[in-house]
Amino acid sequence: MTHELLEAAAALQPQTAALRRQLHRQPELGLHTPNTRAAVLAALDGLALDITLHETTSGIAALLTGAHPGPTVLLRGDMDALPLQEDTGESCTSELDGAMHACGHDGHTAMLAGAAHLLADRRRELAGRVLFMFQPGEENGSRGALHMLDEGLLDVPVHAVDGSASPVVAAYALHLTPNAPTGAVVSKPGPLMASSDRITITVTGRGGHASDPSRALDPIPVACEVVQALQTMVTRTIDVFDPGIVTIGRIAAGTTSNVIPETAVIEGTVRAVSRSTRQRLHDGVRRVAEGVASAHGVGVEVELGLGYGVTINDVDVADGALAAAAELVGAAQTVRLAHPTMGAEDFSYVVDRVPGAMLFLGCTPHEQNYLTAATNHSNRVVHDEAALPVGVALHAALALRHLTAG
Repeated sequence: MTHELLEAAAALQPQTAALRRQLHRQPELGLHTPNTRAAVLAALDGLALDITLHETTSGIAALLTGAHPGPTVLLRGDMDALPLQEDTGESCTSELDGAMHACGHDGHTAMLAGAAHLLADRRRELAGRVLFMFQPGEENGSRGALHMLDEGLLDVPVHAVDGSASPVVAAYALHLTPNAPTGAVVSKPGPLMASSDRITITVTGRGGHASDPSRALDPIPVACEVVQALQTMVTRTIDVFDPGIVTIGRIAAGTTSNVIPETAVIEGTVRAVSRSTRQRLHDGVRRVAEGVASAHGVGVEVELGLGYGVTINDVDVADGALAAAAELVGAAQTVRLAHPTMGAEDFSYVVDRVPGAMLFLGCTPHEQNYLTAATNHSNRVVHDEAALPVGVALHAALALRHLTAG
């Protein structure tokens, strides 16, 4: 079966690659990606799919119903790009200034469309349904997955033949990575990706002349002390085997060299790979900022903006997915991660509601070393299209694990 799936995916490669290149040339940002939606609908045209166009986003839910009743498996591909100026030299380089598919979502979308074709051809073998989730708005905290879930994505109707329910029993997502060999499949059970929350700390003192700091209340050294104390808080209160990260990416204060400003603003992110550590970090950030500010007699306001939660792969689903990957690409090309990555994903919203798993799919160009190749979110990242048929076949294999009749 696995060899047959790979052969079928390879036969689909011309159209899979063509869709990926079309999307790469015309990247769209955020929740509303109308041209991408149109390209996906064109790619799905003629298939026996019940299509729902979501209203709050450009999301597409395409439902394939097998010949026999059974549960539903969700396969997800995200569609949006990043606000970057591409500098790859690819023949299908972005034609839009300031927008680039730098995280592989063009490939994710193309692979999912290819899987829809592959599985539609096997509809008579399916005992159940496949729900293809084409999702915009994964990047920049847009919560595209949550929007689609809130619109009823998981409300799959009963089977028309016998009225039996068809609940979503498993959800899968593939994510291209240029930092693994092309065709390698990488994942782990349990926490796979971190939560990511934004912090804004505003320190308020009293402005004045740079020559007379005793008459002012300078917020800048206090802000610097807060930043240092946050790092100490992390290393001294967070378990190294249940890690968390606080990264300050921006400090802003003042307008000129001879004025002590009234305020200093600190901005950063908080990441964790468990819900308990996430909460401990939130509490710690607030405690440290308020404590340091109090010690210096300045005011402080701490804003915590909740972002994506921890992406936690269901143990049984992830183990089964890695087993399916090993059958497809071989044990040597299937890697079980020792620990989570600290990036974040809004697929976390899906696996909070349905047992599921995300897997990384290597796509390092053959002329590059995967250890040193440009990473996702770089304006120089390149994804090897040779990985696309593997992704198409793997999507199908994961669905068939649950839905093969007989």
